[in-house]
Amino acid sequence: MKNSALVKMVGITKKFPGVTANDNVNFEVQAGEIHALLGENGSGKSTLMSILSGMYRPTGGRIFLNDKEVSFKNPRDAIAAGIGMVHQHFKLVDAFTVAENVVLGSKKLSFFLNMDKIEKKLARLSESYGLGVNPSAKVWQLSVGERQRVEIVKMLYRGSKVLILDEPTAVLTPQETRELFATLRKMTDRGHAVILITHKMQEVMEVADRVTVLRRGKSVATLKRSEVTPKYLAKLMMGQDLPESIKRQKRIIGKTVLKMSGVNVEGEGHRPNLNNINLSIRAGEIVGIVGVAGNGRRELAEVIVGLRKISSGRIQICGRDAANKSPREIIDAGVSYIPDDRLGTGLVPNLGAVDNLIMKSYKSQELAKGVFINFKKAKLYTEKLINNFGVKLTSESAPVSLLSGGNQQRLLLARELANNPRLVIAVFPSRGLDIAATEAVHKLLVNQAEQGAAVLLISEDLDEIFKLCDRVGVLYKGCLMGDLPIEKATIEQIGLMMLGSSQSEVKAS
Repeated sequence: MKNSALVKMVGITKKFPGVTANDNVNFEVQAGEIHALLGENGSGKSTLMSILSGMYRPTGGRIFLNDKEVSFKNPRDAIAAGIGMVHQHFKLVDAFTVAENVVLGSKKLSFFLNMDKIEKKLARLSESYGLGVNPSAKVWQLSVGERQRVEIVKMLYRGSKVLILDEPTAVLTPQETRELFATLRKMTDRGHAVILITHKMQEVMEVADRVTVLRRGKSVATLKRSEVTPKYLAKLMMGQDLPESIKRQKRIIGKTVLKMSGVNVEGEGHRPNLNNINLSIRAGEIVGIVGVAGNGRRELAEVIVGLRKISSGRIQICGRDAANKSPREIIDAGVSYIPDDRLGTGLVPNLGAVDNLIMKSYKSQELAKGVFINFKKAKLYTEKLINNFGVKLTSESAPVSLLSGGNQQRLLLARELANNPRLVIAVFPSRGLDIAATEAVHKLLVNQAEQGAAVLLISEDLDEIFKLCDRVGVLYKGCLMGDLPIEKATIEQIGLMMLGSSQSEVKAS
């Protein structure tokens, strides 16, 4: 690793109305290093990198590139200076080829494009970094991992010497993650600098050369990987010791709560089919479902909770037919749903805590008299749930969109778990949450199972699956590739199944 500071940010401050996102932050990245940026939700990581990539302009502070002060008005200025950012949600046009996406928006191109020449250049560039990208392929034909490589090639083609990656492994299989890390190391060996925004401690310990920790908008420490442990990093992030982690325990497993037999769903647009799904979950059991995005994870949940229709097959909840029932009927059957988009499907952003918490129970005798809601009782009901689930509010009437991600998720969980559900469908329940909030969510889910609920946990975090689940199933192109007891499963097996290998093929290998 070289000792020259390729990028240096000095005294960076960024203020929004009522909030100071970055407070006099100092950060630097050297040529030839992978530098991890850690911090809880709201710590200022994304804001700091948005400033470096030209999306925001700082309220105060200075940025130096190769010891020369620079100022970016927009992302185009940053890219021209050699700084590129690969966002968690890719910025690609599905109908275009890889080459067309790479050159899209470039000012250096002439009116008439020689796409053959561009594709050959991209092929050479891709091969030299081991990216394996086909320049003539349409983006819609590519896997999620391949699309991420297209984003990296795009930045390399445009001359980026500094590459910022925002939670790059959230959508990758274990095998794709290893390939990505190998690519990043090739880049740093050639003098590039890589900034990795992540919340996964094991990734920091595996691939980072140095790590900077932000807390409440301030830079707390910059340390070499050899100087830290996951526990110490967590303490720096939180300002206190890591909360005691929940551990999976043997539970009393009861009768079958959910049973899906030969379920088929026709795809719509780019949404995948579900093909011959057979799945059962018993009371007290937590079953995990994993799979790369676009392979039917969300569709599986929506079918169970009545948001999508099946074309054939059977769904039973506690022995009763639940196929193609309305969401209201599914709720009445004792099913709770924690969707992946908590401010879309889960909560109503512009309403307050009271309105959001009574959405499923406003017709109950506890809260209503005839057709009228007793708002005094509703307020008491809200206060009870807020206390029980540890939700932090400034006001019960303030829009829930103003809450932190962790408090939004606690509020959603409070509503969904308040009435002792028989079946809990949880989709990415800890996505985007910091360590403390994630641990709180895990404890709530385990507590539901211990009380006799059946829990279906759809997750993109294999560590979460191995920590909480009794069994794990893998979805690939709408098919359930296998169903393994967690104690017999390995990350390698699950990764292969996520790429299309069947359970029998994985065992044979």
